[in-house]
Amino acid sequence: MRVVPPAHEILFLPPPEEILKLIETAGRTCYKSEDRMQAGSAEQFIKRILDSGHESVIEHGVCSVKFVCDRGVSHELVRHRLAAYSQESTRYANYSREKFGSEITVIKPCFWEEDSRMYAEWRRSMEAAEKNYMRLLELGAKAQEARSVLPNSLKTEVVMTANLREWRHVLKLRCSKPAHPQIRELMLPLLAEFRERIPVFFEDLYQQYCG
Repeated sequence: MRVVPPAHEILFLPPPEEILKLIETAGRTCYKSEDRMQAGSAEQFIKRILDSGHESVIEHGVCSVKFVCDRGVSHELVRHRLAAYSQESTRYANYSREKFGSEITVIKPCFWEEDSRMYAEWRRSMEAAEKNYMRLLELGAKAQEARSVLPNSLKTEVVMTANLREWRHVLKLRCSKPAHPQIRELMLPLLAEFRERIPVFFEDLYQQYCG
């Protein structure tokens, strides 16, 4: 059994200058102010758009992110409607196969220290689930049947594609303190990377949740 931390990887995000130009063009179409477009005008225009709450304009920008998280977190993630998802399937992924290392992979919980009794009990539970899963496969069960004993902590991979307005919405919900600690652990680093790569869209959220 492998224990790994959660992670994210941005798979698709156009260069900042392309996103800024596209969204400025779309926004200025509303006001017929295309003649005011010039070098450096996009960022200030987008700031005003966001300040005014006219966020429909930033729906023209799209980003795809691959998440490595546990099944419990993935259930929260896919509840967001305005997005496309592709997720690792436990129906077809047979973890007894060599390409999976003949073992299950689980996500390390962020709320227990490794030397705590709770972490030790969690690890014993994960090892028992792995043993039971492999035994069912040995007895002739199909992967889609044996998966019934797999734990919530099982590692899964999810590719999520959404527009920038939806990403802002997701991050507002999932980076806030009342959110589940494991989804915050996943989303706060993503917010930090978004802020680094396209700050005009995410600086305000970064200051609110990470600053």
